[in-house]
Parts: sequence; C-alpha cells; structure tokens
Amino acid sequence: MKSQDIKPRVPQDEHIVENRELNIWEALIPVFALVGMLAYNVYTYGEDALSGSNQFVLLLGAAVAAIVGIFNKVKFEQMIEEVAENVKSTTSSILILLMVGALAGTWLISGIIPTMIYYGLQVLNPTIFLAACVIICAIISVATGSSWTTSATVGIALIGIADALGVPLGMTAGAILSGAYFGDKISPMSDTTNLAPAMAGTDLFTHIRYMLITTVPTITITLIVFIIIGLNLETKGSADTHEIIESIESAINVSPWLFIVPVLVIILIVKKTPPLIALLIGTILGGVAALIFQPNIVTSIGGGTALDFTTAYKGIMNAITTDTFIPTENEALKGLFKAGGMAKMMGTIWLILCAMTFGGVMDAIGALTTISKALLKLFHTTFGLFASTVASCLALNVTASDQYLAIVVPGKMYAKAFRDKGLAPENLSRTLEDSGTVTSVLVPWNTCGAYQSGVLGVDTLHYAGYAIFNWLSPFTTLLFAGLNIKIRQLLKK
Repeated sequence: MKSQDIKPRVPQDEHIVENRELNIWEALIPVFALVGMLAYNVYTYGEDALSGSNQFVLLLGAAVAAIVGIFNKVKFEQMIEEVAENVKSTTSSILILLMVGALAGTWLISGIIPTMIYYGLQVLNPTIFLAACVIICAIISVATGSSWTTSATVGIALIGIADALGVPLGMTAGAILSGAYFGDKISPMSDTTNLAPAMAGTDLFTHIRYMLITTVPTITITLIVFIIIGLNLETKGSADTHEIIESIESAINVSPWLFIVPVLVIILIVKKTPPLIALLIGTILGGVAALIFQPNIVTSIGGGTALDFTTAYKGIMNAITTDTFIPTENEALKGLFKAGGMAKMMGTIWLILCAMTFGGVMDAIGALTTISKALLKLFHTTFGLFASTVASCLALNVTASDQYLAIVVPGKMYAKAFRDKGLAPENLSRTLEDSGTVTSVLVPWNTCGAYQSGVLGVDTLHYAGYAIFNWLSPFTTLLFAGLNIKIRQLLKK
C-alpha cells in the first residue's frame, strides 16, 4: 500500500493542506540534477564510481527531490514513509542477491564453474572460430554472471588466438562481448539481472524466463551472422587452448558428474520453485559437491591441513560469505577462479537501497506520477512507451556513462507508467536489460565501454559494429513491442 493511500488521523481543528500537483518541469528538476551529478561523478571517478560515490549521488538526487517536495508542502515524514515502502518492496531481491553470492562461492570451490569453463573450451574450432567465441563466452558468463570477468580472462586468451589465426581483432572482440553480455544478461548470478527486476517490481526467475523471449532470437541471429562471417574468413594455424585446459585439470578434479547440481537447479527453476529456495538448495548442493570432488580445496580454504568437520565447515562458510579463490599458476584463469560470496553483493545492495531512496522521495512528492502522466500523454500506444524506455536507457548510458544507472533511473521513472498502461512489470525489466545492460559496452566513455576496450586491447569503435548481440537487442525488444508479441498484461484482481 502506498503512503499516499494512508489517511493520517489529525485533530479536527488542524487544517489539512492538499499537495499541489507538480508541473512537468518541477517534476524533472531532480531528474536533471541527478543525471548531471552522475555524469560529472563518472567523469571524475571512471569505473571506480560504483565503489560508493554514485550511491551517494543518488542520495543527493533524493535530497533535491525532497527540497522540491518541501516547497510543495509535502511532509518529510511522508517522504520517509514512502522510502520505507520502496525499500520493503526490494526485500526479496536483496535476499536473492545474497543467496546468489553464496551459490557462486560453493559452485566455484566445488569445481562446477571451472568444469563449465573446461568443457566450454572444448568446443573451440578454427573453422567456426567467431561463433565458438560467442558460445564459449556465453557459457562462461552464464556460469560466472560477469561479462567483465569473462572478457578479462578467456576473452584475452581468445584475442591472442585470433591474432595467431589472422582473424580481425574487431570481429573477435565483438563475438566475445556478444557472448559475454548474453550470459551477463540472463545469468541469475549477474548483478544487472537481479537489479532490473528489483527496479521494475518483479522477481528474478520471472524476469529471466520472460527475457528469454527476446534474448534467444537475438543470440540465434548473432550466431548465424558469425557463422557466415567465419565461413568466409581464411584462417591460419590452430587454436591452442591446451595450456588453459591443462591448468584447469591440475587445479581441480574435473568431472561431468558436477553438472548434476546445475541441472537440478534448472529443474527447480522450470518447476517454478521460489527463487530463494532454489538458490539455497543450489548453494547447499554446491557445498556437498565440494566436499566430494574437491576436498583439498575445501581444506585449504578452511585453513586446515586435513579435512575434518571444523575445516569443512569453515571452508564452505568462507566460500559462501567472503572472497575465495582456487590457486592456479595460469594468469588467464586467476580472475575466473575467484568468487566474492555474499560480501561481493553488498555493493549492488547498496546501490538498490540508494536508488529506492531516490525513487521513494520522487514518488512521495508526486514527481513520478507527473512524469508518468506526461509520458502516457506523449505516447498513446504501448509501442511508444517501450520506445521511450529504450531511448531513456540509451541516453543514460551516453550521459551518465554507467549501465547500472541506465537500469536504475528509467526503472524508477517508468514503473508507474507501465502499471497505468496495464502492463506487467516483467515488460519493463526485460526492456531495461535489452536496452540498458547490453548497450553500455558500445559507448566509448561509458565505464563498460572503457573497461572492455582496455582489457581486450581493441578500440570501442572497432568492435561496436561486430558486437551484434549488443546493438541488436534494443531493436528486438522494439520489434516484439511493435508486433505485440508476448506483451504480458497485469492480472486484474
């Protein structure tokens, strides 16, 4: 229940002041202030902006909104109450984020994630090198939930192989990023995949299932294009991944039996098991698998010399809660062989809490209602609302230079507009990912674009045209909206 629906009891002689409805320019003052501050902050801090300064800027944006509200006779208590309601609505998302961090930890030390990488590298074939790059990076990114980790590890190795084969590096980088962002987009361990439904007001697995409707056709087209390009390329030499594969074999006990755990979790998800329960079961099964298949790693992480109950307990708990890593001498694997546990998710949770503060104050002062009404007047069709959301996400990726903000700000701005149109929240969460998450890497001054260009050693403008999945995703979501394909309506109670 929204705070404006609550009628407080007041003495009979107290005059009740009705809040004047904000005009569109008053409602946009906090938005313009926030975007301006975020743009300068990202310019100043670069990729370190997410370490905390962006979060504080969101609070400053909330302060600007509060000032607008105070001038409009909105009580401070009412703003705080709305913030509390907003934060309450993210309880499930925050708990899921923590459980995702826990699952990533046990799946690392059990060897599940390294085994996925091991078998992913087996599909590499020089005759379809570019398509193989997409598949490998997609598998690894789904397993790790991180496009940055994927490109910084296996991505670098694939760039080296491409150079040896004579494959253009721009093409290779585009294929790497297409696969990496496919995985980043749909992996339940990805922070953006958790952030988008939290902003839109839906749950993680509903978001992922609904997002597959546009994501599968997009990645299919991407693979077909890269297969065609690859078949018309002349390569030389061979793709040697023997060193990486050998390093994985020496670091863990590789076994196809480890795939039982992710398969069971997928079955639970398909059976519509509540996300928290499915992730908790996946985390526990990962811990059991670690004790069975990787007892030496558990012993090492537990700080013991032999595996006993105390060492096993500490090893599993450390993997669930804090930074852990599997020792390896291979530089290309060091980034993939570490996980942050629940502690790693605190930055994203911090961002969600600050975003909910900004959104709560904006809601309390009536700014979101005013903006939503203006948008609904401006865009009379469902397609128009989707197009406006896509444009906002792209604009924020260019101006605020950060994919998280390209999800957070439009997510809070458009949530009410989608509800007023009778559209289910997963429509919004899918659009946020289709246009906010994946296009960030196409902007040279965006934190993602700058990072990926620096890591892969390929200029953003050289790979942007070949990052087919990334630039095709917004067009796919608009096509589905325009043709009214799988546009889910709100269920009327």
